[in-house]
Amino acid sequence: MKIGIIGAGHIAETVAYTMEMLTEAECYAVASRSLDKAQAFARRHGFQKAYGSYEELLADESVELVYIATPHSHHYQNMKQCIAAGKHVLCEKSFTVNTQQAEEIFRLAEEKGVLVTEAIWTRYMPSRKIINDLLAEGMIGEVKTLTANLDYAVYEKERIIRPELAGGALLDVGIYPLNFALMHFGNKIAKQQSVVHLTDTGVDGQNVMTLSYEDGRLAVLTSGIYGLSDRQGIFYGATGYLVVDNINNPLEVRIYGKDHKLAKTIPMPEQINGYEYEILEAIACIQKGETQCPSMPHEDTLEVLRMMDGLRREWGICYPAEIESL
Repeated sequence: MKIGIIGAGHIAETVAYTMEMLTEAECYAVASRSLDKAQAFARRHGFQKAYGSYEELLADESVELVYIATPHSHHYQNMKQCIAAGKHVLCEKSFTVNTQQAEEIFRLAEEKGVLVTEAIWTRYMPSRKIINDLLAEGMIGEVKTLTANLDYAVYEKERIIRPELAGGALLDVGIYPLNFALMHFGNKIAKQQSVVHLTDTGVDGQNVMTLSYEDGRLAVLTSGIYGLSDRQGIFYGATGYLVVDNINNPLEVRIYGKDHKLAKTIPMPEQINGYEYEILEAIACIQKGETQCPSMPHEDTLEVLRMMDGLRREWGICYPAEIESL
């Protein structure tokens, strides 16, 4: 399938490298606001076409699927452009800035009959099912508590600290612990509580989120932009505990017994880098005429956005009107 990438930054580089390794995907076109940047990107990754505007790429009839790798603040408008051009869309997280924008995107996509899905890679990885199967097997007994964290030292990056780019820890890294909890504990949440520390620019620099489930389970989640965390996800069971080494890209799961000794290590399947799963699922769904990916259905994207909207309201964070509006 001929794929075009909008944006030529770090994530786009990773996605392009992944595509080079896949026989199912063709590195066809890349677009940047800088033609020189697009041309250099195309040379590095063997793309056939390089465009100096997104509009030019979308006018190319050969482009079948577009990967959107622009800042959060631009996703809504970029997706509207893609849908209007009849292109299928795989859009980086956070899908949009707020729930209303996502609802509008899904409405437009349905009208046009194109696939649009959120490219949050952990949702598509085989590790998701492996972890859930281990928990269902009762290897650590009944689980009542989950913890997950993700922190990176990215506080100097403009896209992270600028409100006009929908910056902050939540949309960039906090979205992963939230998705981790929903993937493994579900969405029957009775109460959501949080604590936040704001940056000088008015976005969230670090936060703690607690999800209280209807059945009494708890998920304690943290994210931040100031330092490095161990990135682990841990399930606390009655007869042991299960440690996921990295919620952002699990490579192994370790199971410990009551004696706190390592009982078993389960490696995750070998992969290119983890991004291949979302690309392959999107291609497969498009070929079958489907407009949603089962690993990240529209309702799940909306569920996470509702949670993040609620957190931002609680924290008093509102992005500029031009990126919050429809």
